[in-house]
Amino acid sequence: MAGLLASGRRLDVWLFAVLVVLVATSSLRYVVRHGLGLTGALVLLGAALLIVGYAARPILPKRAGVPAVWSAVLACLVAVLTIAAPSFAWCAVPVAFAVLQTVRFVPAVVCVSALMVVITASWLRISATVDPVMIAGPLGVALITVMSFRTLDVESKARARLIERLVAAQDDLAAEERRVGALRERARLSRDIHDSIGQDLSSVYLLLQAADRSWVRDSAVSHQNVRTAIDMSRRGLEEIRQVIHELSTDVESSALTEAPELHVRLRELEDRSHGTAKVSTRIDGVPVPLSHRLAAALVASARGALANAQEHSGADHVMMTLTYTEKEIRLDIRDDGHGFDVSALRSRRVAATSDGVQNQRAVTDESSSMRGLGLKGIRDRVLELGGGAEIESEPGDGATVSVWFPIGRSAQKSDLNRQNEEN
Repeated sequence: MAGLLASGRRLDVWLFAVLVVLVATSSLRYVVRHGLGLTGALVLLGAALLIVGYAARPILPKRAGVPAVWSAVLACLVAVLTIAAPSFAWCAVPVAFAVLQTVRFVPAVVCVSALMVVITASWLRISATVDPVMIAGPLGVALITVMSFRTLDVESKARARLIERLVAAQDDLAAEERRVGALRERARLSRDIHDSIGQDLSSVYLLLQAADRSWVRDSAVSHQNVRTAIDMSRRGLEEIRQVIHELSTDVESSALTEAPELHVRLRELEDRSHGTAKVSTRIDGVPVPLSHRLAAALVASARGALANAQEHSGADHVMMTLTYTEKEIRLDIRDDGHGFDVSALRSRRVAATSDGVQNQRAVTDESSSMRGLGLKGIRDRVLELGGGAEIESEPGDGATVSVWFPIGRSAQKSDLNRQNEEN
């Protein structure tokens, strides 16, 4: 829209410049040929009024009747000047464009046509014979002026409507992007709460249940469970504060987490386990600093996988292995529990996406069979950051949850590809 307005203003400037040149040359021609008498002074005055009147068009009041009066006065000035000096007839072209832009199309055409009749009569008056060119010329100029303006006006209005629709579509797209962004943020918060605060609260709940059952027969065990629950509550409070901090501050994705800090955070998960399985951690490769987002995703994925292994697998031992390579960092969580059928889960996922009305029920069944939101949250979180996730398991043979992220040049290529997909 701004481009259209700018083009219209440029056209007005050029028309005004052409009018000034035509008025100046016509006035000079008249003075040179007829001298500067009373008539010459009146002609110069009329020429000056024509220029001033044309220049006043942008500041005309929008009240009813004012544009029509302005158009009639401007056309009359051109007509009078043309009668006095037919060379002023060429000034009718920019004036005709101004009139067509100012009043409605039909009255403008009537005004321009009347002006062309006056011009034709003035030329015939100074012609010794009836010259058909004197008639066809002004009428042809009038026809070309009217048709050109009409075409430009129709195209301009069509383009303006198209731009309005485009702007409306852009607004709708921006609103949809905001909605999708909000849904994505809600999903991320759901995953983070499930894998941090939710796991801590689950641990506290189970510990307090155990303390309640052993309160009478074994007070020492009961007190130990209560103390552990208190410790878990404290850590859960720290997690809540960390989540609030990340929500209330701008954590840059380029901020780096040093490898020792990541390793400490992973090993802390061993002490926070509330199940019977023993958790061990192993670090392989040459450690490198990671971005804050990748480090947080690794810790959250480890926490979620450990919670699922402790609560659902019946495992005696869980091994966490963090492996650094030149191209990627990989985290594997392996348990020796009873496992589950991954292919059956995939089949249910396919059925869930094609069942239509039963889709929501199928998704709910799949989520429960995949040990709650944990495994799905791990996969979604990793894929969102450009990484990969894989779950390997068979009934009676334990399970392995693996996540990996590109680092170094591979990470840059992955970020670039993800940005291109989003764009």
